[in-house]
Formats: sequence, structure tokens, C-alpha cells
Amino acid sequence: MTVRQAFAIALMVICVQPVFAADANESQTQEQSQEEPVRVRRDLVIYGGTSAAISAAVQAKRDGLSVVIVSPDKHLGGLTSGGLGWTDTGNKAVIGGIAREFYARVYDHYQTDQAWQWQPRSDYGNRGQGTPAIDGDRRTMWIFEPHVAEAIFDSWVDENQIVVHRDRWLNRENGVTVVDGRITQFTTLDGSVYQGKMFIDATYEGDLMAAAGVSYHVGRESMDTYGEQWNGIQTGVYHHRHHFKAVDSPIDPYVVPGDPSSGVIAKVSDDPPGEYGAADHRIQAYCFRMCLTDHPDNRVPFAKPDGYDPADYELLGRVYQAGWTDTFRKFDPIPNRKTDTNNHGPMSTDNIGMNYEYPEASYQRRREIIAEHERYQKGWLYFICTDPRVPQATRDRMNQWGLAADEFQDNGNWPHQIYVREARRMMGEMVMTENHLLKRTETPCSVGMGSYAMDSHNVQRYVDDHGHVQNEGDIGVSTRGPYQIAYQALVPKKAECENLLVPVCVSSSHIAFGSIRMEPVFMILGQSASTAAAIAIDHDVAVQDVSYAELRKELLDDEQVLETPADVLNAVSNRSQSIPVKSIDGLVVDNTKAQTTGNWQSSHSAPSHVGYDYLHDGNAGDGKSTATFTITVDDGGEYDLRLAYTPHSNRATNVPVLIRWGENQVAATVNQKESPTLDGCFVSLGKYSLSAGQSVTVRISNRGTDGHVIADAIALVPLASAKP
Repeated sequence: MTVRQAFAIALMVICVQPVFAADANESQTQEQSQEEPVRVRRDLVIYGGTSAAISAAVQAKRDGLSVVIVSPDKHLGGLTSGGLGWTDTGNKAVIGGIAREFYARVYDHYQTDQAWQWQPRSDYGNRGQGTPAIDGDRRTMWIFEPHVAEAIFDSWVDENQIVVHRDRWLNRENGVTVVDGRITQFTTLDGSVYQGKMFIDATYEGDLMAAAGVSYHVGRESMDTYGEQWNGIQTGVYHHRHHFKAVDSPIDPYVVPGDPSSGVIAKVSDDPPGEYGAADHRIQAYCFRMCLTDHPDNRVPFAKPDGYDPADYELLGRVYQAGWTDTFRKFDPIPNRKTDTNNHGPMSTDNIGMNYEYPEASYQRRREIIAEHERYQKGWLYFICTDPRVPQATRDRMNQWGLAADEFQDNGNWPHQIYVREARRMMGEMVMTENHLLKRTETPCSVGMGSYAMDSHNVQRYVDDHGHVQNEGDIGVSTRGPYQIAYQALVPKKAECENLLVPVCVSSSHIAFGSIRMEPVFMILGQSASTAAAIAIDHDVAVQDVSYAELRKELLDDEQVLETPADVLNAVSNRSQSIPVKSIDGLVVDNTKAQTTGNWQSSHSAPSHVGYDYLHDGNAGDGKSTATFTITVDDGGEYDLRLAYTPHSNRATNVPVLIRWGENQVAATVNQKESPTLDGCFVSLGKYSLSAGQSVTVRISNRGTDGHVIADAIALVPLASAKP
């Protein structure tokens, strides 16, 4: 009999009668007193108070496990309840399971009149509502106030009788006991002991994982480490508006403008940025996602913070003097005249370069780093409200805003969770890379999906070769549709630990984590990790030996989404008249499988492209962008080699194409203004005689081109079946 079956039959109240006998000094209430240490035994011990921790605990209770959440935080939900109410979702159709239940509860809350205290529901409208539903699903809403999110998490704890021990901090020095490759227990700084069969590290920092001796990485890998384009130092890459290309004139970095001997101003580093594509120790910037309001009856004016020094914002003054006007771009509106305010611009709420120590720092040092971020961000607000270098209209407008008085009331209305966008990342059984997210490499054993862009905030601010300030590290690259996340990325190497799962600090490269790190994905992976833990307990196996067939069945039964739903593919096809790969004769390689260099951009706006999207070079013509397609044939014979592109009047007439097979190569030029004549999207690159197992490569370049260059797909069609 499985644990699920036993739970369904017996309806055991696990939180009162745990599978392991609890020591006598453990209270039976759900919220533990912090007055004295406790000793707790559970099937599953979850360390962390994030959204992943809550979804994992809810799933554990549904699976009949005894579970305890040991949270270093007093508030549950992490960033989801800590200010990030403007949810980064990507394609909402691939968000299933408990995560989707959360957003359905958000929708239900805002259907009540009581939810609208500071704003009529009609004024806010239906932002974030009414998304396409999974069959039989309730409607959802993806935008919400922080206290609403926390209330939903707390209600799940109450409804499922989940034991939560708050404000309990792992003893990271010697508090984790590992015997024969398995964690048997860990202790917290107050002396409490937590024993379990399975453990989940659901923290943003990966503290339990690291203390258990599991391998991890901090910082950016080089491009060469995993064969990625968007990893490593990204000098010269400008993707968004978070850099100094967005202002009218270059910004001088020196205390005395034009005089390097005077030193650099605050918040600018005089260290060299490093070589493009190289690895470094740096991580993307942190900030607080502030909840602001302009409602006079709920507004707490921005105060001058302790230690405020306007010299810390000299760079911001120079940015305004250079013509910056986009201060309020990311004051994203959430219900009740509030915002989820995020970083936007060359010097905004991200405290660039001040978090490098954070992932591995002591608790005391982390508190100092968090305090520095809070001081910086409050000073940023005060500077904009008061400094004469800020345009008067911007000062007046900022002074209409303030902290929301009904949010974070036990923390001075300031968010209780800093946005840890990246800390440690496990090096587990498999490492997710951009090649998996871009579908160049197949992902095994899906336990959930993501779809948000590979998004890294800036990592450093430096002085470039021209003596100007630049930000570096900001990346925003489309994943070209939803992608799968492998179970092997949630588990350590078996030789390191057999009973730990890590759904937040997952095994991934820096740039892949830039997409995976979204809060709905953390909830998805927390649920999947918990399901795997239940199966591992049921069969008494290591987490690495869990049967994927069984895990997949359980996840699908629980309405997790493990592959792109057909309705998503159909929607893409209908929107842009894309041509499915499977409908094309011969062997086809789409751009998602191409090896690329340079700054290709994804698009699906033009009709008659192959698959989800096509790539274009932005009319750069600089020779930096190449796309290399490779096809290997199983059978020898004569083939027609074909190239797909979407024609348009702005396309290049002289696209260089290099074809290689064996010891041979041929150069060709393609006019992409002309309409393709084969299958509605292809032109022929010639006929080739290939032997069994032989490969053909086609490299498209933008060197010296006179318009936009398109890289979409190539095909090899046997001449016996070729259609004109």
C-alpha cells in the first residue's frame, strides 16, 4: 500500500500523530513557541519559508506525509508575499498544479467587495485576469497586493494543518548531520533538532544544501563552460533600458569631471569589468520590490533615511541632468492604488555591485548587506523627492507617492524580503543551461515548465574605455516558447546526498537560472520535489533513483504541466501562420537547434515561418551574428538542401551562407527580400550527394549585409520525395 493510499483510507491527522514519534517537548500547535528549543521528527523536513516551501508542504500533506516547515523568516511566501505582486509569468498556460491554485485564490479574493478598500474594482479593471484556463480550471489573477498573498499562504497552512516553526535559523557551521550519504537531522541556532527521512532546501540562498556538503556554484560561468552565448561577462551588450545608452549623453564617472585622478563617484567601480564571455564571481543585483501608493489616506511619505548622504546619488543627479525622464516606468499598478515598484533605468532601485558576498556570507554580514540595500533604496526615493538636480515635475510627482500604510505593518511598511535574484546554484545530477531553454538540447524527465525570458539584471557598473559609466550584465533573451525543467536539476549528485531536493537553488547555469527563478516556477518545482520525496519514502530509495514514470503519473494526476499544451502551440500557429516542423518533408532543423553568436532577436510577427519563431539580427550588418545549423543523414543518397526565411522589404539582399559537408564547402548569397518558392518558406541551396551518417552544416552570417538577416530553419529533402 502506498503512502497516498494509506492516507486516503485512514485519513490520518499527520500533524498530530507523526510517522516518527515526536519528543515530548514538542508543542502540538501549528505555530511553535520560540521560548525553548524543540526536537521534531517528520517524514519530510522543509527548510525555508518561500512560496516553494509552502507548495511543497501542501503537496506533502496531500500525499499523506508528516511534514514540518522550518522557516528562518517570520512571514511565509518569500518574494510572492514580499512585494512581487506583478507576477513574472511568461506563458500562463504552462503554470499548473498548486501554483495555479494560488492564482485562482487571488482571483477569488478580488471578486469580493471587501477586497477593494482604496479603489473601486471598476477603476482597476481586469488587469491580470481572465487568462486561458486549463481544462476545468478556475479563473486566475496574476496581480495582487502583498498582504493578500501572505494571507493565502497562511490559509493553506491552517487548512492543511501544516506545522510551521518560524524564525528558526539553520546552524550552518556544524548543524547538519550526514550519515552514509543521507541527512539524518539538522539543528537551528536555538538548539532545536529536526529529523526526517527526506529534506527539501527551499531557501533562496541554498544554506541547507551547502551545509550538507552538496556542490554548488556562485557567479557567472564562462560562455565556454556549457557552450552558451549569454553567460559570462557581457560587456558591450545592451538589451533593455537599464544602461547608459538610454540617456542623451555619456555620463562622466569622476568626482571632478574629466579628471581620473580625482577618483570615481559613489556606486561606480574602478575595477576593470573583465573579458567578454569570461567567468566571474559576480551575481545580478538585488533590490526590494516596494509597495507604494498615491492614495492620501494610505500613504506614508518618504522619510530621510539614517545616514543619508546626497553624494551617494551623484550619479543619479548626472543621469537626470543628461535627460533621463523615465523614473516611473516600473511603478506597475496592483489593486487598491498601489504598485509593485521594480528597478528601471541606469541608476534605479537595484544596488548594483553591493551583493557579491551575500550568498556565502554569515547571517550577520547578510543583515548588513540587506540594511545597506534598504538605506540605498530609501535614499534613492528621498533624493528624487528633494534634490534640485531632479526636474521639478519629477520631484513633484514623486512626492505624491509613499509607502503603503496597510502593507508590511510590522516592518515600518518596508518589504520583509529582499529580492535575492540569484545566490548559490546547485551543481546536481544535471545542469540546466540556455541550450535546454532554447530547445537546442533535449531536456529529460520534465517536472515542470518555465517560459519567462532569460533575465539577468545588471551585475556591475564600471568605467569603459572611453571614460564613461556603463552598466553590465543586463540580459533579456526570449526562450522562444515554454521549456521543460528536468528532475535531475532538483537533486544533488548521488555521491553527495541521497535524500535532499532543491527546488529553488536548482542546478542551472547563471543565464538559465535567469528564467527559472520566477516565483510561479518555484511553486511548481516545490510541489514536484515534494511528490518525488513521497515516492522515495514509499519505495525506500534515494531521490536520484525515483522512477520517473511513477513521478510523471503523480504529477499529471495533480494537474502539473509537463509539456507545452496543444492549445498553446495552436495559438502561436494561428497568430502568426507558423508552419509546424512535422508538416515539412525531409529532415528539418529549426532555429531553436542552431548554434548562434551575436545579438539575434526572436520574433514570430511575420507569417510563414517554421516552428515557434524565427531570428533576426536587428539590421546590424556587423558580422558578429552567425547561426549554424547541422543536419546528419541516416541514409546515403541525393538531397535538396533548403533554407527557410520570412521575406520582407526590409530584408538583406546579400545574406552570406556557407555550406560544409565532409571536406567540401560552398559559399552562397541569398536575397531575403525575394519570396521563397518551396513549401511557402524555403529556397534551395543546391543538390548534394551524401553518404550514410554524413553531416551538413549551414552557417548564416550578417557580415556586410544591407538589411535584416533572418535565420529560421534548414531542411534536407531526399530528391526522390522532393516537392517543388
